[in-house]
Amino acid sequence: MSAHDQHDNDQPSALRRKILMGLAASPALAMPALSWAQQFPTAKVNTTGLAVTDTEVTVGQLHSATGTMAISETGSIQAERLAIEQINAAGGILGRQIKIIQEDGASDWPTFAEKSKKLLENDHVAAVFGCWTSASRKAVLPIFERDNGLLYYPTFYEGLEQSKNVFYTGQEATQQILWGLNWANQTKKAKSYFLIGSDYIWPRTSNKIARKHIEQHLQGCKVVGEEYYPLGTTNFNSLINKIKIAKPDCIYAIVVGGSNVAFYKQLKAAGITADKQFLLTISVTEDEVLGIGGENVAGFYSAMKYFESLDNDNNKKFVAAFKAKYGPKSVIGDVTQAAYLGPWLWKAACEKAGSFDVDKVVAASPGIELKTAPEGYVKIHQNHHLWSRTRIGEWQADGQVKVVAESPDLIEPNPFPKGYQ
Repeated sequence: MSAHDQHDNDQPSALRRKILMGLAASPALAMPALSWAQQFPTAKVNTTGLAVTDTEVTVGQLHSATGTMAISETGSIQAERLAIEQINAAGGILGRQIKIIQEDGASDWPTFAEKSKKLLENDHVAAVFGCWTSASRKAVLPIFERDNGLLYYPTFYEGLEQSKNVFYTGQEATQQILWGLNWANQTKKAKSYFLIGSDYIWPRTSNKIARKHIEQHLQGCKVVGEEYYPLGTTNFNSLINKIKIAKPDCIYAIVVGGSNVAFYKQLKAAGITADKQFLLTISVTEDEVLGIGGENVAGFYSAMKYFESLDNDNNKKFVAAFKAKYGPKSVIGDVTQAAYLGPWLWKAACEKAGSFDVDKVVAASPGIELKTAPEGYVKIHQNHHLWSRTRIGEWQADGQVKVVAESPDLIEPNPFPKGYQ
């Protein structure tokens, strides 16, 4: 058992002791939890052998705490834990406290598959909050579908997927890519684009969609370069030379994980800075900028649905709670916020279903709204993705963004866009 597991075991039992000790003195305080449990007996809310007792429900967390993806995934781990802590403090779900079993995917896709099998088949968790890269999600998907598990996946991704066993709390490609490219063309007058990505499914598929949109839907626009580099690459000098020769109006970058640090520092060292070059990325959030350094991305742009600097009451509360738990220097990126939504959406679905059974939770999910979302508002679509807005942020030297554009309406998720596949 890990220290994390032990810690999470201790908390509910300590809470139970306090409740039991306080029963005689304050019966009114203890009643809601008891009445929840009476109203939703375990035999009723758990008919499929999940790890649910009269007082606890166990969930899994499966992210990369180590390896090249830890720079990106640590925020998701933190946000999911904050959400679960807040849900537990407010009485849990159906009268039960949430216990977490954390596993490390270690930036290795077979490890993700192996750990998901453990969580579903050995631990019988009621839900898993996990993965970041599409490669890790594709590695675990057959296991979730075979074992009828439930995954809340927080990352913006390439779309072209819809599983009964997954809820996608980040944006799919059309939500993030198409609106951002339209903005680049209309506002920045970009006509020529150089596409860059890390070499795996999400960047390649996203750039395929970007290329089709640029060539078929943006009048007079063209792609002047397309290059891919393995995850973990730290030398981008040959790429930078190709960019200098091509002279694109827009560098469209989908570099992932730790490679971002080298990429942006080397761009700056080569004199490719925002005063001379327009760059739009869909893979850099505040988490990555913490490693890159705000001074190395200042003036470049990201297209995301969420930035830490969003000015709304929901977000102010979320940012304050996050920094109170993880320190004033901690930052919150798009995927971190999307990860925070996962436990809240699961809670809403379990309560609507009156059950933890996966099939019932899945059936109850479409139409669920989260009016307390830090990004403002989200709603679960029938296709298991979320209605959300897209925003363009301009990076500042302090590592935060100035939001310079926002889609006027919520964008409907469309994971299988016609003409882009």
